[in-house]
Amino acid sequence: MKSSRPYLLRALNEWILDSQLTPYVVVDASLPSVDVPRDFVSNGQIVLNISPHAVRGLSIDNEYLEFSARFGGVPRQVTVPIVSVLAIYAKENGQGMVFGSEPGGAPDPEGSSPDGEAQKKEAPKPGGGKPSLKIVK
Repeated sequence: MKSSRPYLLRALNEWILDSQLTPYVVVDASLPSVDVPRDFVSNGQIVLNISPHAVRGLSIDNEYLEFSARFGGVPRQVTVPIVSVLAIYAKENGQGMVFGSEPGGAPDPEGSSPDGEAQKKEAPKPGGGKPSLKIVK
């Protein structure tokens, strides 16, 4: 069976935009073939604004999320394998989805290590420059 991640990513992006909010994606930048500006990577992750005002040529197919944007005034092409997308959420209210792990994909965003040991992670603070996520039911 095909991965549901690209389908959910496209649907949630559309839902966030239809709600007149700003879609952000959290990407595991440590995975192979992730092409993002490394100066903006923090703790192995990068948060990307994928709104139409921030990017050009956004494409979300079943394998890659791609677009061009400016980072610090410098134009860049960004290519992100779908398996490296950890979450999508609305900047304004944190509504969105965190994706679970899939074979060959990004590690579990809940912080489990390969041996099953949970790793302690500090939760992001709303409005403090870091995203906050809420589970959409």
